Amino acid sequence: MNRFDFTPYRRNTVGFDRLFDMLENARGVTQGDNYPPFNIERTSETEYLVTIAVAGFKPDEIDITAQQNQLVVAGQKKVDGNDNRDFLHLGIANRNFERRFQLADHVFVRGADLADGLLIIHLERQVPEELKPRKILIGGTTPTIIEHSDEKKKGGKAA
Repeated sequence: MNRFDFTPYRRNTVGFDRLFDMLENARGVTQGDNYPPFNIERTSETEYLVTIAVAGFKPDEIDITAQQNQLVVAGQKKVDGNDNRDFLHLGIANRNFERRFQLADHVFVRGADLADGLLIIHLERQVPEELKPRKILIGGTTPTIIEHSDEKKKGGKAA
């Protein structure tokens, strides 16, 4: 197993303990847990989509929980006692699942949709005003807030 020593990074950074712990804990994750398959897509500077293939699941069989910096999606198939079907081939997985996603700070779930066997979860990053970059004028008493998107539109220079 490849080992990567984070000690030099831990010595030179402050407040990234959670990130290093997450990277170290990810080493133990098995590669065989790929059900259900999913995509993570960035749709804009601040918006993301998590798409999970949940064929055969109904909306009431899926539970989405967002707590602190974690998103948990779980599917529990309801057992139907009246199901007397005789399958010749059963290729569609109907097993229960749980997917966990670590969310960055200030990333919130804005909604979820289920269509065509795909569960789409809308995420948005909202940085509070007090955490946005500020330009400090020399001799000024009030710092000026610089918007990230304004910087790019103005060619990297902010007023």
